[in-house]
Amino acid sequence: MKHLLICYLTAVLFTSDCLAQSPAPKTDSVPKQNAPELKKTPLFGVTFSGYVNTDIFIDSRQTVMAREGEWLFYPENVKPDAEGKDINAKATYNILSIQTRVSATITGPEIFKARTSGLIEGEFYGNISANINSFRLRHAWVKLNWAKTELLLGQTWHPLYVPTCSPDPVSLNGGAPFIIFTRNPQVRITRQFGNFKLILAALSQVDATSNGPDGPSPKYLRNSVVPELAIQVQYNLLNADKNTEFLIGASVDYLILTPRLNTEVIRKKAYDTVVNSVPEHHDAVVETYKTSSKSTALTANIFAKLKLRSVTLKAGGVYGGNCYAFNMIGGYAVKSTVDPMRGIVDYATISTASIWADFKTNGPRWSAGIFSAFSRNLGAGTDVTGTYYSRGSNIDYLYRVAPRLVLTVSKLKIASELDYTVAAYGKTAGDGTVSDSKEIGNLRILIGVFYYF
Repeated sequence: MKHLLICYLTAVLFTSDCLAQSPAPKTDSVPKQNAPELKKTPLFGVTFSGYVNTDIFIDSRQTVMAREGEWLFYPENVKPDAEGKDINAKATYNILSIQTRVSATITGPEIFKARTSGLIEGEFYGNISANINSFRLRHAWVKLNWAKTELLLGQTWHPLYVPTCSPDPVSLNGGAPFIIFTRNPQVRITRQFGNFKLILAALSQVDATSNGPDGPSPKYLRNSVVPELAIQVQYNLLNADKNTEFLIGASVDYLILTPRLNTEVIRKKAYDTVVNSVPEHHDAVVETYKTSSKSTALTANIFAKLKLRSVTLKAGGVYGGNCYAFNMIGGYAVKSTVDPMRGIVDYATISTASIWADFKTNGPRWSAGIFSAFSRNLGAGTDVTGTYYSRGSNIDYLYRVAPRLVLTVSKLKIASELDYTVAAYGKTAGDGTVSDSKEIGNLRILIGVFYYF
């Protein structure tokens, strides 16, 4: 019923705006002798932009990260050697240019009385660590814009990530793992109601994927058939003359995963025997059963922004289950075995709560800012008996304080940031919460150089 209701609302929003369009004015209404000479505009146009980037950073200890440290999650846990010394208490550094980015913005003719546009954007980040320096797709979409309705098809930011109301750290992670930070292929409808905006979207996964028995993969969502569904409402009050803005909104996301298509139950273990002095091996007897057990999760977030002439303040919060694919801590776990004969299990989500705030000055040349955030592992709310498919299952809470200073001169930006991130590692209890935690901190010193074109 929920899916049918969302589809119905989407159809109403889409069709009503199309029907409301008035016919285009006739071009021969102006007398030819008085008409100014009109320049012919091309049907299509492409504008290239982007930047060349180099990041230089040093960490005070080993970290949980991606792409050789370019993406930072949080510090690694203590890893004692035979003498009790922490192996991970070792500084590291790197210099990388893989964030270098190029975009192609495409404009085209009207179709179905709608303005059309497109975007292709990529960088040399690679889609996995083994492919670092290779080109990977960030955005690829087509938009049709009517007076009050927009239809987007393609890959872009997840609806629960709002680019105009997100933190502005220097680090590539954009505030993760404290905020929802991912891009997804999707079909999205946006409808404007004065200062209000409603967004409905159906999504799949590609880069940031859910975890499961075979590791992170988009197949757990694909096998559920029902796409990830998201809805967002926001209110925006913009004053261009005073250069001020107030934005507030909230979103909800619904996710269904099918972690397994089958189970395997060992009826008889493999064993070796000796018959007449001849060794014989006997394979295990394994029975396979079809399963359709699913893991479901709801995630909600709120966000707000206040921009004044000289300063900008943004803040937000996230609460939800199975935030793994959002590049946050959390996920799901095997709750219990509901059919021991067939190995059929059910699942419980590992919930996460997070809050964040970002403050910056709006100077045209110098800009100072600070990002701060806190996230907690709320556990499953019930006893968990099996495997965890989550991130940070042994982390009680995280927090980050990251001040920054940015200098912009024409097309050149030099940004510096001190990122202090703490992870409180402890013992995972039966309900997925963590106790007896100990804080482990990492200080990152980062300098980023950007040359825009």
